[in-house]
Amino acid sequence: MAKQTKDELSQQNLAGAASKTEDFFAKNKKLIYGVFIAVLAIAAIVMAYSRFYLQPKKAEAAAQLYPAENAFMQGNYELALKGDDNNMGLEDVISQYGKKAGAAVYLYAGLSELNLGNNENAINYLKKYNGKDKILLARAQSGIGDAYVNLEDYKNGLSWFEKAAATSDNLFSAGYLLKAAAVAEQLGDTAKALGFYKTIKDKYPAAPEAMDIDKYISRIEFTK
Repeated sequence: MAKQTKDELSQQNLAGAASKTEDFFAKNKKLIYGVFIAVLAIAAIVMAYSRFYLQPKKAEAAAQLYPAENAFMQGNYELALKGDDNNMGLEDVISQYGKKAGAAVYLYAGLSELNLGNNENAINYLKKYNGKDKILLARAQSGIGDAYVNLEDYKNGLSWFEKAAATSDNLFSAGYLLKAAAVAEQLGDTAKALGFYKTIKDKYPAAPEAMDIDKYISRIEFTK
């Protein structure tokens, strides 16, 4: 019997594999078609859900949010949270629409609670904010830090101010670092506070907080 070449063996193996594949499809045709139809049905349901339910709900939530957002911008935090007889407040918008109202609703609610002195509520709302804008995310993180400091939980406050400074990494960071330095001094960690002050001076010299930063640095270095 003649010895088969590598090419012949390869072709024979391919033919065998093709035959097995055809047999598999022939035996499982109904199952394969069923799975394919199920995938198409799921895709259609998802598209319909998004188009006919999710998108209208988001539009409805945005319309309901507008008066509360306007009250927040005007500094009327109680009205922003509670609403009135004509308009929903942030609490109701969150309760009814949740994340469909957008990430900003948690930021507004958290900062409103913070300004009203409701620190634990502020923390709960602000921790739910997951917006992609780094400036706003840093503002939320700083708000959490403020709330912890108000609750005299200085270690957590310091940690969140550091997070805020790292998240924004711009001139706003100087303000967060200044808060972090003040809390570090409150905790008796003057070395860490000095590091924050020097970072403000070296990294953010154009920030308003850098104008008088030398006096903070000198005060700590003088007392060493």
